[in-house]
Amino acid sequence: MRLIALFLLGFFSLSLSTSCYSFTGSSLSPETKTIEIRDFPNNAPLMNASLSQEFSTAIQNRFLQRTTLKGSKENPDILIEGEIVDYSITPTTISSSVNAPGGNIQAAQNKLTIVVKVHYENKIEPDKSFDRTYSDEAVFSSDLDINTIEASQVKLVNERIINKIFNDIVANW
Repeated sequence: MRLIALFLLGFFSLSLSTSCYSFTGSSLSPETKTIEIRDFPNNAPLMNASLSQEFSTAIQNRFLQRTTLKGSKENPDILIEGEIVDYSITPTTISSSVNAPGGNIQAAQNKLTIVVKVHYENKIEPDKSFDRTYSDEAVFSSDLDINTIEASQVKLVNERIINKIFNDIVANW
């Protein structure tokens, strides 16, 4: 009998706590139903031919797959647009070869950096709209051929930037 009472008490406690808290974590208003995410053109000085398409597709998929929002081009509740403003690959760690004549200096690691400007417009809750710049990077060994690993590094950095954008809009943390 005591075991049944404890079970019922636990069940009712859990029921009360779940009715007071949403596990979705979304801060979007329930009235927000539609979204338009425009393509992000690549306006960076260093061009990556597939970057714009890859980023645009990935951010659209993130919002359409992980929210209940429906895509719309006619008067959407939310508009997300922007541009890729920087794409660079730079040396970060320098090493020198002690056996080389004159101690040649070479890059030991390189860093891929992507910077994206985002305009977010929320027509249901205009006070949540913003313009922000997001960036992220991936560091990799200079021994690796950039042509071989560039696609995977770009995908990694894109995912990180999209996570930040998604969290700022949906989770509002």
